[in-house]
Amino acid sequence: MKHGFDNEKYLKIQSEHIKERIAKFGNKLYLEFGGKLFDDYHASRVLPGFQPDSKLTMLMQLADYAEIVIVISAVDIEKNKVRGDLGITYDMDVLRLREEFTKRGLMVSSVVITNFKGQEAAKLFRSKLEKLHIKTYYHYPIEGYPSNVALIDSDDGYGKNDYIETTRPLVVITAPGPGSGKMATCLSQLYHDHKRGIKAGYAKFETFPIWNLPLKHPVNLAYEAATADLNDVNMIDPFHLEAYGETTVNYNRDIEIFPVLNVIFEGIYGVNPYKSPTDMGVNMAGYCITDNDVCCEASKQEIIRRYYTALNRLAMNEADESEVYKLELLMRQAKILTEDRKVTTAAKNRALESGVPSAAIELQDGTIITSETSDLLGTSAALILNAIKHLAGIDHELHLIPASAI
Repeated sequence: MKHGFDNEKYLKIQSEHIKERIAKFGNKLYLEFGGKLFDDYHASRVLPGFQPDSKLTMLMQLADYAEIVIVISAVDIEKNKVRGDLGITYDMDVLRLREEFTKRGLMVSSVVITNFKGQEAAKLFRSKLEKLHIKTYYHYPIEGYPSNVALIDSDDGYGKNDYIETTRPLVVITAPGPGSGKMATCLSQLYHDHKRGIKAGYAKFETFPIWNLPLKHPVNLAYEAATADLNDVNMIDPFHLEAYGETTVNYNRDIEIFPVLNVIFEGIYGVNPYKSPTDMGVNMAGYCITDNDVCCEASKQEIIRRYYTALNRLAMNEADESEVYKLELLMRQAKILTEDRKVTTAAKNRALESGVPSAAIELQDGTIITSETSDLLGTSAALILNAIKHLAGIDHELHLIPASAI
């Protein structure tokens, strides 16, 4: 596969940019880490050349500077919320994340249980963590959050949260999934540090949308496709446009919350160090695209793939029609059809010919292999065997697995 992204350059300039941001705030930075720290296969699909563990590798370059705080909501603990991609509960994922980070030489200093209202499940989880000698803190809900700024920025707001003891210049705040309270945890720490006379800053690390690509660039449209179930929307950052006269891209939630953040930052610092949501970010991925055409084509393929995934989820009652409609709109914006993904046409044609469910795969050299459901094999199993035969130069009529074995 042809690459369109320089991974080595990314590792270098991304870590350097984070160091610069640490220095800007007097050698203490709380970095909200959005998305997946490792196994980021979406990024590797839309930016060919991006390695799925690139962000983790980059962070490992900062291992001597960094410590990690994992955040989990007490509400998610109580509901036994499950990560859809891994099939494990959020509380179990906290333990998994800690183990994975530690294995790679990264320091996990503590866990924060947010939105704590005395939930028994959260208390039990804290007890479990403490038996494992993991420092654990509680953060509490604030009435009227995030709009009640006067209460938030007070001793009865952030002030009632436990203060997280940290020792390193870079504090990475991560979580098993969205809605865990990462940003609130960062801001709570800024409030407490300010009270203690400690100078500290906040920044946000999100790979997508890529702020210095056009709004309707296929890479950014593919991000909207990936979050179609959340109904996230990419937008021109109006604050950045007003402040600098430059057009940049951000997403709706960060733009909507920025006026509130502005007031909170002014309460903590006296003046907001950031003029826009884009300013808060540290993402350098856009500077590492080496072949725009390759990334555009890969992103278009990803949008179509997401569309078929949504159709499948709809058929299984795991999604609603609005998600499918959103993806159809994104396909129109990207000026693509389902036929632009070669394997879909090949699979449909095979199904029409055979009258049974069929599948297709495109190999690295562009060869399309197809299969169909039989009495012995499902279409996916048959497809794998057909691909193996082709790659190994084995006659298609030869049975790799005897029927008696199946």
